Amino acid sequence: MKKFNIRKVLDGLTAASSSSSSSAPPPPGTRENDAIPESLQSEHFQLCKTVRHGFPYQPSAMSFDPVQKILAIGTQTGALRLFGRPGVECYCQHDSGAAVIQLQFLINEGALVSALADDSIHLWNLRQKRPAVLHSLKFNRERITFCHLPFQSKWLYIGTERGNIHIVNVESFTLSGYVIMWNKAIELSSKAHPGPVVHISDNPMDEGKLIIGFESGIVVLWDLKSKKADYRYTYDEAIHSVAWHHEGKQFICSHSDGTLTIWNVKSPGKPAQTITPHGKQPKDGKKPEPCKPILKVEYKTTRAGDPFMILSGGLSYDTVGRRPCLTVMHGKSTAVLEMDYPIVDFLTLCETPYPNDFQEPYAVVVLLEKDLVVIDLAQNGYPIFENPYPLTIHESPVTCCEYFADCPVDIIPALYSVGSRQKRQGYSKKEWPISGGNWGLGTQSYPEIIITGHADGSVKFWDASAIMLQVLYKLKTAKVFEKSRNKEDKPCTDIVDEDPFAIQIMSWCAESRMLCVAGVSAHVIVYRFSKQEVTTEVVQLLEVRLQYELNDADSPETAAEQQSLPGSTSSPQTSAPPSHPSTSSSSSDGIRDNVPCLKVRSAPLKQSPGYQVELVVQLVWVSGEPPQQVTSLAVNSSYGLMAFGNSNGLAIVDYLQKTVLLNLGTVELYGSNDPYQRQPRSPRKSRQPSGGLCDISEGSTTSEDRCKSPTSGKLRVLVNRDLFFLPAKMSRKLSLPTELKPDLDARDTSFSRSRSSSVTSIDKEAREAITALHFADTFARKGENCAAPTLWVGTSLGTVLAVALSLPPAGEQRLLQPVIVSPSGTQIRLKGSILRMAFLDSVGAILPPAHEAWYEPNAPDEREEREKARKRRPVSVSPSASQELGEIHYAVVCSEKQAKVLALPSQSCVFKHNITETSFVLRSDVVQMSGSVCVTCFCANGHIMALSLPSLRPLLDVNYLPLTDMRIARTFCFSNNGQAMYLTSPTEIQRITYSQETCENLQEMLGELFTPVETPEAPNRGFFKGLFGGGAQSLDREELFGESAAGKASRSLAQHIPGPGGIEGMKGAASGVVGELARARIALDERGQKLSELEERTAAMMASADSFSKHAHDMMLKCKDKKWYQF
Repeated sequence: MKKFNIRKVLDGLTAASSSSSSSAPPPPGTRENDAIPESLQSEHFQLCKTVRHGFPYQPSAMSFDPVQKILAIGTQTGALRLFGRPGVECYCQHDSGAAVIQLQFLINEGALVSALADDSIHLWNLRQKRPAVLHSLKFNRERITFCHLPFQSKWLYIGTERGNIHIVNVESFTLSGYVIMWNKAIELSSKAHPGPVVHISDNPMDEGKLIIGFESGIVVLWDLKSKKADYRYTYDEAIHSVAWHHEGKQFICSHSDGTLTIWNVKSPGKPAQTITPHGKQPKDGKKPEPCKPILKVEYKTTRAGDPFMILSGGLSYDTVGRRPCLTVMHGKSTAVLEMDYPIVDFLTLCETPYPNDFQEPYAVVVLLEKDLVVIDLAQNGYPIFENPYPLTIHESPVTCCEYFADCPVDIIPALYSVGSRQKRQGYSKKEWPISGGNWGLGTQSYPEIIITGHADGSVKFWDASAIMLQVLYKLKTAKVFEKSRNKEDKPCTDIVDEDPFAIQIMSWCAESRMLCVAGVSAHVIVYRFSKQEVTTEVVQLLEVRLQYELNDADSPETAAEQQSLPGSTSSPQTSAPPSHPSTSSSSSDGIRDNVPCLKVRSAPLKQSPGYQVELVVQLVWVSGEPPQQVTSLAVNSSYGLMAFGNSNGLAIVDYLQKTVLLNLGTVELYGSNDPYQRQPRSPRKSRQPSGGLCDISEGSTTSEDRCKSPTSGKLRVLVNRDLFFLPAKMSRKLSLPTELKPDLDARDTSFSRSRSSSVTSIDKEAREAITALHFADTFARKGENCAAPTLWVGTSLGTVLAVALSLPPAGEQRLLQPVIVSPSGTQIRLKGSILRMAFLDSVGAILPPAHEAWYEPNAPDEREEREKARKRRPVSVSPSASQELGEIHYAVVCSEKQAKVLALPSQSCVFKHNITETSFVLRSDVVQMSGSVCVTCFCANGHIMALSLPSLRPLLDVNYLPLTDMRIARTFCFSNNGQAMYLTSPTEIQRITYSQETCENLQEMLGELFTPVETPEAPNRGFFKGLFGGGAQSLDREELFGESAAGKASRSLAQHIPGPGGIEGMKGAASGVVGELARARIALDERGQKLSELEERTAAMMASADSFSKHAHDMMLKCKDKKWYQF
């Protein structure tokens, strides 16, 4: 343990006090800090969830309101997602987290009943923007298996595992005393228990008749008034679902052997018809072969033609490997629609909500395990509707994301215009049928973009403005590489088992539209945005040999030791194809060396409008050891540079000249100032060429060679840095013998030098990865008087190093002269790995990295404009008068444990704050909010924090997520204006805000689910209406199920739990369409409540006054005849 020396501390204090009291000027940071007012206060911060986007994870149930046109989906984790028109969606959560087994809308009432796997039912009020539970009922002795709520009824039928049916009043959420017991329902028709209730529905033409389907295959038609069974229908196969014909004379059952049985209500003896939709019919009239169970069937009639029978499942057993199917039978035609994922549920959308009218089906909503498909029944071929919801986030698993609030206004239209060309054809021409609700009044006007990187190498851009989400454009980065045709053909150089193109890090400049992505196969691709299609003959490629070799007393070499390959000429005919590198070699004992993990395609690449490849950089295998994955990445459009680092070191690439400027092991970045005692590594037999800083005076590449490089097919940079750190994931793939391959050709070995090093154990401190990179126009060295382009480098050991960049003048010179790169010697130390760096100017405003404006790269006639744009770039800012007078910048550095603010160029630490002692920060960002700047942090213990700048005062600290998993840790990001997001499940993005203003305005921004709509008129049935019903009049359920007739239910059967959505819920609804009326009603209700409370209090006071007078009278009688001395 390090000894603590109090004398040194005291010496430091006295030195500090004497220096400040002496005539020497104070450090510029302290003097300037007094002048920086901080406008952000803790009351500007408040944390709340805003919206959840994406496909509901692990869906389990679905329901549709045909009048309101709202779709509800329940999940296995107790979540509810409600969808209206595109842009209107809502997320709610059951507190218990139990799976949702069934959902039932109170059609056109703005309410929804949910049944959960923990045997509870809940009533949700949808008339408020954030739905809330009004009532809950928890069953104690019975397990819920099926629910049915007839249209325009307040009595909910609940079927149970024991085979009983209970009835609940949905207004008061109380149980009726009316119960249908299983033994009464089946009586002597079966010797065994009939199994759980799998279906309940009333006869469309007679609400007094209830059909009950038991799992074992028994169906009972129950007369509610006489409380007995009219008919019993028995079939020897288990039942999965039942559906009525709208005239109420026939019903259809689906069975576990893949058959459908159609029954006439008055003929219980045998089915009127038995169909096996997918069964092969034997010639000798025997029963067809059994098929898989038909899980659900729906029977929908049309006025004009044949009825529709729609079913899921039922395929024959010999269709092994066949995808899940939905079958649509219409007249004599049978259409089998293959789905990409297993079917969870489906619903047929019909023109009428009345079950006793011709149904006129027009669409089928199919809920799959990972998708939502809507099929158009009215068009030939049953095309699907184009889904307008953002449900494709998980099309390939998300591996990383970035969030940009307050982007340039032209970026969304630009991405939309190139993305609209990517849309598939062949969708239904009709409007999306789920069209309920109204949009909120979005007060946020700034553009927001979310970028997601995926496991298949795709990158998606999403418009996230005004709490909506819509996909704009999709980029497939894997197109740059050769595809392996099959598993055997997989390159042996892979360092990952699967998803070799997966995106790990993205760096995007919104102003210049430059995009840089790093993938798991140790590759980095630089993209430019273009609105024109272009064919790239040869993909530009750089290969970098980034090694980590530790030697006893070595300072970094400063030679630019680069080789241009035979292909590096300006004529494309002689350029070597990128997939056959001439210096790649495998020695006879199979050690891979100088080979990248992926092959870049050699054929010409047709690039559509959008993001087009500018340059591919690949790290190569070194002496049988694989390259390390990229851990940090930054691109700067103004400088024309891209930098990336991993656990071995840092590389800086000039993507305009297609050259590597710097390629250093992390240790060598320190030069002679390395603060760590590192153990060197064992010696190598020979040494390959080494490349260090790119200084033209010492380089082997002349400026003439450089001019040619942009057109060369390939440029290889060979630098010897021994590979050091091997994650466990990759270690299986290594060839362990580390003998070096034979020397390269004579030209390569001309740089060879042998080195000796002591053979000792590898010190763990030596694994120093580059974890953060930031380009900025600021002061790289102490005491500089002029801000210039720099690259700031943060490492996993908590060190920040500055690299000075000397750029040639803009224009032609920029392409001809080299960029000179030199580590400045600047070192800043923090506790924990560095996560984020940013710079503030002397008044505390953020200094954004220099950038150039976007221009069309493929327009030859715009060459002059391009040059103008280049010249406009603030490449190296000339020292202004204020800078000469000692203007300062502030460097903000945040690590896993603490944040520091340093004054530049003096490099004195002005403020320091220890963020966490017991945990560590996972994500940190410097963001703009309410016209000011702050640091935001997300910790591994689930805390979200904000610190003011520059003084690092704590402004917010909320324990937001008690449990953080790897997905949240990987995808959490903050953005400007109080916005943040993370992936809450593999398929859903959760957006949150930490801005108090956004929290206040959220109610207005959210969409309305419920809109007042007239219920369609009931079908006119003339004389029969009085006989068979057609409305609620046909059966007075109140008379049957009410307390007066049926009595009270057993108290122990279920427990009523009032929900939180009472008066509070109505307050939420009050901001809707009928706001004023609702407010008035609430006011009256509250007034009524207060008056009744007042009345009660008055009555209580009168009662107490009465009792007091009685007591006084008693006392008076008792004491009346007593003398004073008897007291």
